[in-house]
Amino acid sequence: MSTTSSRFPDLLASPKAVFFAGNSDNYPRSAKARGPATWELDSTRLSLIQQPNGRVKIDVESAVELKEIILRWDVPFPAGSRFLGDAWERSYGDLEWRGATPHRLMPWYFLASNEQETAGYGVETGASALACWQVDATGVILRLDVRCGGNGVRLGSRTLHAATLVQRLPIEGETSFIAARALCAALCPKPLLPQEPCVGHNDWYWLYGKNSEALILEATSRFLELYPTDAKVRPWSVIDDGWQQPLNAPGLFCNGGPWREGNSLFPDMAALAQKIKSLGARPGIWMRPLKTREEVPDSWKIRCPKPNVEEGGYTLDPSVPEVLEQVGTDIARLRNWGYELIKHDFSTFDITSRWGFEMSRNAADFAPEGWSFADPTRTTAEIVTALFQTIRTAAGPDTLVIGCNTISHLSAGLFEAQRIGDDTSALNWDRTRRMGINTLAFRLPQHGTFYAADADCVPVSPHIPQRLTDQWLDLVARSGTPLFLSIDPKACPAPQKETIRRALSQAVHPLPPAQPLDWFDTAVPSHWKLQGEETVFDWSEWHAG
Repeated sequence: MSTTSSRFPDLLASPKAVFFAGNSDNYPRSAKARGPATWELDSTRLSLIQQPNGRVKIDVESAVELKEIILRWDVPFPAGSRFLGDAWERSYGDLEWRGATPHRLMPWYFLASNEQETAGYGVETGASALACWQVDATGVILRLDVRCGGNGVRLGSRTLHAATLVQRLPIEGETSFIAARALCAALCPKPLLPQEPCVGHNDWYWLYGKNSEALILEATSRFLELYPTDAKVRPWSVIDDGWQQPLNAPGLFCNGGPWREGNSLFPDMAALAQKIKSLGARPGIWMRPLKTREEVPDSWKIRCPKPNVEEGGYTLDPSVPEVLEQVGTDIARLRNWGYELIKHDFSTFDITSRWGFEMSRNAADFAPEGWSFADPTRTTAEIVTALFQTIRTAAGPDTLVIGCNTISHLSAGLFEAQRIGDDTSALNWDRTRRMGINTLAFRLPQHGTFYAADADCVPVSPHIPQRLTDQWLDLVARSGTPLFLSIDPKACPAPQKETIRRALSQAVHPLPPAQPLDWFDTAVPSHWKLQGEETVFDWSEWHAG
């Protein structure tokens, strides 16, 4: 196949303008070009360095506290183009193809398509800046947030490699979905992927944190009764939030550590891991690395001007070496107890005090002003990456790591799996439709290119019509992505058990990624290609049949 004519913009060419914003600036200021690949303003310099295979390195030096870099290309897209972006961390039912919307932030990468041709633009995973894109009628903007928390970073004498820009112009005969997967593959040169399909049980949507050792073992045994006896893949049994010590303080809640022991309903976590193994499953466990109810030195605490008063405990600053040492110790302890899967959660919220959907209102919404780290010399992206690398190292090469509420583009290449959307629900079908189906459709290009893309559990619940549960189960089971079920025994009559058995018999085999066929027309695709066959789903909660 060959690249089509360049009706789509070439963003490897020099931008029309570059802007810098420092701590003292009320508005980004225009830099002056010092040649075709260098821009300067006072003591700040940006350099673009052409790389092979359609890439450009973006390096910056600055003697001031630098907050943001903005690159602007005055190059319009073909008439009728629509655009699809990504999410900062999980998505929240808000992904879809749209026309050019100037105020819409598209984190990390975006695709532009007229349905016949599709181009892709983004930054490589593992960037040192938080990158997002904006498109308007006459051009495109790349914003690189290099702040440290809510303040400008102090680079001193070092050169920051902020990001590497990657573009992929249309290929003749290629569908938009294939183009999206190819772009994601180009953005992540070294993905870390599971060696086999991820299939298992998670207790959260049955118990919502009111779990115990006895209930975990009951759920594991019940799941194994439905699991194919001839499967070569051993299933997971994941213990979710609720096993740790609670915070005993009126009116406050803290689902954090310390992570040294279980509570009275989980008397011996190492012994529980062995019991799960003896049943025939692989033990997994949930934890929140940056939150603790235990008193810690003030120097360990993140600097937050407006702490979340609904939560007790303390939020830890991952820029502090002793905090990273503690996180590594906690992760290693879980591994040494015998847990072969570690699901770590809440790091984006704990670092920024915001959920991903709160970061999309304007380019400065990633963290509030005044929110800061102890180390002002590294960007937020660099500090987050160091946290993730600590978790990866402590988990060891044989432990599967799943990130949840983790920054997607910084997770890729470090964790085998990623929760790509916000929670589904055992109580509200509309939430599963938004957070599960929308997420799976529009972030499927990342599956197998960034990590294994986990669209969250299939809750088998008495509160959700079986017709809808069966369809969601069928889609995930045949999508090629991880399948975790959360089964309430009250919602599992004999016919439902047979449906689960059939789904599991599909999910234990490596499958090609599903493809949403009508993703241009709806935010919740109903037409899918699964294992080469077109399947149509009815996601309406109010279907009369």
